[in-house]
Amino acid sequence: MATATVSVQAPIVAGTPLFGSMSDLLRDPLATYLGARSAYGDVVRFRAGPPGLRRDMYAVFSADGAQQVLATRSADFRKDNAFYEVLRETIGNGLLTSQDDAYLRQRRLVQPLFTRRRVDGYADQVTQEAVALADAWRGRPDGAVELVGEMHRFALRMVGRVLFGTDVEKAFDVIERTMPALQKYSLKRGLAPVKPPRTWPTPANRRADRNQAELFALCDGIIESRRGGRGTGTQDTGPQGGTEDLATLLVRAENAEDGSLDATELREQVLIFLLAGHETTATALAFALHLLARHPEQQRRVREEVDRLLGGPGGRAPTAADMGELRYLTMVLKEAMRLYPSAPVIGRRAVADTEIDGVHIPAGADVLVSPWVTQRHPDYWPDPDRFDPERFTPEAEAGRPRYAWFPFGGGPRACIGQHLSMLESVLGLAVLLQTYEFEPADEAEVPLGAAITLTAKGPVRCRITPR
Repeated sequence: MATATVSVQAPIVAGTPLFGSMSDLLRDPLATYLGARSAYGDVVRFRAGPPGLRRDMYAVFSADGAQQVLATRSADFRKDNAFYEVLRETIGNGLLTSQDDAYLRQRRLVQPLFTRRRVDGYADQVTQEAVALADAWRGRPDGAVELVGEMHRFALRMVGRVLFGTDVEKAFDVIERTMPALQKYSLKRGLAPVKPPRTWPTPANRRADRNQAELFALCDGIIESRRGGRGTGTQDTGPQGGTEDLATLLVRAENAEDGSLDATELREQVLIFLLAGHETTATALAFALHLLARHPEQQRRVREEVDRLLGGPGGRAPTAADMGELRYLTMVLKEAMRLYPSAPVIGRRAVADTEIDGVHIPAGADVLVSPWVTQRHPDYWPDPDRFDPERFTPEAEAGRPRYAWFPFGGGPRACIGQHLSMLESVLGLAVLLQTYEFEPADEAEVPLGAAITLTAKGPVRCRITPR
């Protein structure tokens, strides 16, 4: 008679007697996750909080495990964990945080705005912004640029122009002032074993309320400008046939089944697109240039590819049709996103007892998968910390598990804007590398941190030389 297979319990990551892993997760979550996989394996259990109030959190680091959580068994892992609860309180119930019928309704209304044809129609605007940035850099007296800040401004300008049809330069100061504080607040509140109600006027809650109010006011202003300007008239057939922007189209989004977005939903969608719409692109651009500055041979290969296609300095601007021809540049970008994923951790909650990689996950458990760890997993990535764009040849990609690389998430909740992000990143890099050579300005490694998104704790500087 066959014996039933019994799943094993996840090993508990060692922490301190008083707070478990909470201090490590707050101090340096990236190193904590990497160390846990190396010491304990592909499914581990963190315990955070003082005795009697500790909460377990399961981390899944294998590619197959990530695929189960995000895709093949996504119905068993919901966005109900502590961090998404805090995010809903902080940035609303938009496409990133909503679930069930609310999510499906929002996705159906928003999906037509992100078709490949519509997104490709914004290529000219992307390259115009990239050319403007390259021109602005010519005035740098010492040729030094700080990539993170520059790429965040550049990506936000593209979001403003493409998604909102307006200059959002003023939004940069609001986002830079409010979002880091809200991220830290969300991380601490998500890990806290006891949370004061959001309505209590604690100092942390009051600061979060002020930052939230600034972001909401920013979004309300964008929506009002779309209602009062291009928000009237006949809807166009896409960017090629008119000048409509996505904010205007959101205002008008409507179908017979789902109706339209109400005022709160509009604000929440605009806020998600404003934040997520520039964060992934900015991170990819900044670290792709950082890596190329440190690897002159790979930079030379990119320049040769760009020059062959576009004609070198002073040549033509890239178009959406060039995306398929910029193969090595795309490989560089994917490798940068492997090493520096803008969302290093993705959280869910198990809705039933289940098993991942032979390890028991109880119903109600907080579960996370980590692009940061899986994309450095030695089973899929030999010498994982080495920058090597050749990892992304078609042959190499075909030889790896699908979820060995997932910087845009995956499954039914994959990032709806991933094609737009890739378009902006590839075309933006092509223009900048067509115009400049990049060299490192600092020898030290960039210190990194993470709350909701990956952050550089110091400047990411390089020197540029006009070609």
